[in-house]
Amino acid sequence: MNILHLDTNHPLLIKKLNSAGFTNHEDYSSSKEAVEQIIHKYDGIIIRSRFKIDQTFLDAAPNLKFIARVGAGLDSIDIPYAENKGIELIAAPEGNSNAVGEHALGMLLSLFNNLNKADREIRNGQWNRETNRGIELEGKIIGLIGYGNMGKAFAKKLAGFNCEVLCYDIKQNVGDENAKQVSLKVLQEKSDVVSFHTPWTPLTDKMVNTQFIDTFHKPFWLLNTARGKIVVTADLVAAIKKGKILGAGLDVLEYEKLSFESLFDAENLPHSLKELFTLDKVILSPHIAGWTVESKRKLAQVVVDKIVLGFSKLSKE
Repeated sequence: MNILHLDTNHPLLIKKLNSAGFTNHEDYSSSKEAVEQIIHKYDGIIIRSRFKIDQTFLDAAPNLKFIARVGAGLDSIDIPYAENKGIELIAAPEGNSNAVGEHALGMLLSLFNNLNKADREIRNGQWNRETNRGIELEGKIIGLIGYGNMGKAFAKKLAGFNCEVLCYDIKQNVGDENAKQVSLKVLQEKSDVVSFHTPWTPLTDKMVNTQFIDTFHKPFWLLNTARGKIVVTADLVAAIKKGKILGAGLDVLEYEKLSFESLFDAENLPHSLKELFTLDKVILSPHIAGWTVESKRKLAQVVVDKIVLGFSKLSKE
């Protein structure tokens, strides 16, 4: 089987696929249109988020047996169309779930203890103790929306903080010893903190808007390490200004490019994003929650294992 690699990944990915008998080719710079001219030669592709795998691309790939994404989600792929063509879709959420869980916890603790704000003030010659008095995670109610690999990893980290963890998911019976599954209504009634761990789908697109925020019974803290388009930036800013949201830790933003490699034209920032950047109770990071030294290797290994398990027999036919 011939595999085309469209993004760079950990070297073990190609090394181990070579050892398993696959033929690997690399193309990290050609345009989507150029790749469409040669994709008919390949049985599989491995990608992160370089460009969208749409119907045009899939129609140009009659021999494609699998698409592997070295990451957690598949939202850059036209999933129904690919599945209708019998193409196996592979993702690797197991590879960076621990990293995401640690990052979400770090953001939450930083928000609760004003660490970013206090650091900036000290560097500017200000020693403000009372205005940087923190709050403790112990005793808080944490609501997780989405309880797959990422949500479970975060809940596991929270287990040692003596807080109550609730989870809401469209799938039934996903709760465990670390999180009690509840309805969205109950989560909105009780949560002090809300953390998103869902893919970007029609159900989650712009989910966090004014209407959604107003259904919560008390002000809450928001974490988003999932997908930027889940949160409407303008509505988030308005809610923080009104005190309905107490603060936000955002690893992803509404205006990210599909590739996740860039965000915006610095000279043409959306107004809501400019406002977001001025708020003290907001911590931002550039889509790196799952982007650790360890997860790079883990993601590659998970993809290798899934390809070898599912397609090694076919590669020898």
